[in-house]
Amino acid sequence: MATIAARQGRQNVKSKRRTIEHEGARQDEIAGYSSDTTEFMPLGRDALEVAKAWAVIGIFLVIGFSVIHQLSLVMKPVALAIVIGMILGMVADRMGEFGIPRFGIALILSTLVMACLFFLANALAEPVGTLIQDGPRVVQETLDRVTPFLERHHWLNITPASFNSGPMSMDKFLENSGNVLSVLSANLTPAIVQGLIFFAALLLFLYGRLRLRRTIIMAFPTRRQRLLAIRIFNAVEEVLGYYFATASMMYLGLGVVMTLIAYAGGLAMPLLWGVFAFLSSFIPFLGITVMTLSVAIAGIITHDTLIIGLLPAAIFFLVHLVMENLLFPAVMGRQWEINPFVVFVGILFWTWMWGAVGAMLALPILLIMMTMFNELFPDRKTVPQLPA
Repeated sequence: MATIAARQGRQNVKSKRRTIEHEGARQDEIAGYSSDTTEFMPLGRDALEVAKAWAVIGIFLVIGFSVIHQLSLVMKPVALAIVIGMILGMVADRMGEFGIPRFGIALILSTLVMACLFFLANALAEPVGTLIQDGPRVVQETLDRVTPFLERHHWLNITPASFNSGPMSMDKFLENSGNVLSVLSANLTPAIVQGLIFFAALLLFLYGRLRLRRTIIMAFPTRRQRLLAIRIFNAVEEVLGYYFATASMMYLGLGVVMTLIAYAGGLAMPLLWGVFAFLSSFIPFLGITVMTLSVAIAGIITHDTLIIGLLPAAIFFLVHLVMENLLFPAVMGRQWEINPFVVFVGILFWTWMWGAVGAMLALPILLIMMTMFNELFPDRKTVPQLPA
């Protein structure tokens, strides 16, 4: 009897175990079915709320950029003054350690910046005026040198007749050059107004920089938010100051090299070519492109042989390529690098928004945004690359 009872007990245990396993499998099947059905269910109210939130953000960005574009006459010099003031922030702090009052620091630094801009504009005024006046002759000489080389490649379908009629003719170029002169003369007065706005904004920003910074920090309610704001301010000033100090030294060396290349290549005004190389290097991609094409055109006009004429442009391009891709990353390190595609898109966008000033401000704006993102989300730092 005991054996029979034990056997029946074991059968009951096995039966209960099979029942439990069957119920578990059924529950898993029901859960899987419900998850699958949920996966294919309509998005519902939550997705609509998310789409509405993104739509509001998009509308806000469109309106904001439209306002920035419409107020470009005032926004451009003010934004440039803020960026330059943040770059000079570390210099202002060092001067403050020597007991110089804040207004004296602001006056000294802003005056030095305006003096540099004045001497630069004065140095470029005569060569640019000569280039505009002799533009047709320069273009005609360039075409006379390049046309025989282009005629050898029949697939281009370019002949001397191509430059006698149509959009590539000299008459059309003279017409366009007249339009360029009218545009320059029309923009002269706004440029003077923007220069005055820039000087005033830079002076006042440097004078009230610490007070403005303290006001922004104290506007946050919690201690943690205030500490984060302090870190962001310090990081942005450090990035801008160190980046542009290093870039200025390296681009100054590039300007010296370009002066030597222009002198050895027989180009006119070699010192001016060095200044152009120094300034254009602060605009990635576009600056090196315009500079290389300008040196190539000058070399073609100067020399009778096309290859010798293109040699200074080729040497400058190689030197710039080595500096941007080898020397610059080695000095700056990888913590402040920016993806080249992001830099290119940023330059195109801000050039479209604010013209030449936007092209110069594109890289500082990207550096500020990258630094803020890294401080707000320290666990999501990426490792991009410097622009070439």
